[in-house]
Amino acid sequence: MADTEKKWYVLRAVSGKEAKVKEYIDAQLRLNEKLAERVFEVLLPMEKHATVRKDGKRVVKEKLSLPGYVLVQANMTADVASTLRFMPNVLGFLGGMSEPTPVRQADINRLLGNVEDTELVEVQNIPYMVGETVQVTDGPFSGFHGIIEEVNTEKHKLKVMVMIFGRQNPLELSFMQVAKEE
Repeated sequence: MADTEKKWYVLRAVSGKEAKVKEYIDAQLRLNEKLAERVFEVLLPMEKHATVRKDGKRVVKEKLSLPGYVLVQANMTADVASTLRFMPNVLGFLGGMSEPTPVRQADINRLLGNVEDTELVEVQNIPYMVGETVQVTDGPFSGFHGIIEEVNTEKHKLKVMVMIFGRQNPLELSFMQVAKEE
């Protein structure tokens, strides 16, 4: 473990205690200078969920997107790994107990909502165009045919006009929910 690069690692934590694990690590970073030199960031990947209460108000709450896991950016050495592994409520590292395996930066970016430039290049190859006929392959309207009215490349969504009960109806579908007709 002579690796001295900044890399991301995943700590497995007792479910429901992820925030406590982050709190323990942050407290140790304030107390232990050697650990603070090696551990740079501790994150809990969160996502927002919107719900509507009985009184009609919309409430947005943040929930863990990966329950049971804590992301740690560090220059991993044997003593850092040991310190992190034996924190309260930590079950160990993802990828092995003796030598933690780093997670690819692209995977971390995807979890945190950052998209790399290389992935943007792939997105530019848009498989659908306005005016094309497609068949819905997934969801409640599976089997219906329609014509693409609008293509949203950022969200990977299509607006497709589908004939339902003798009327044209717009459906918003993801690229994965349709197939081109030939």
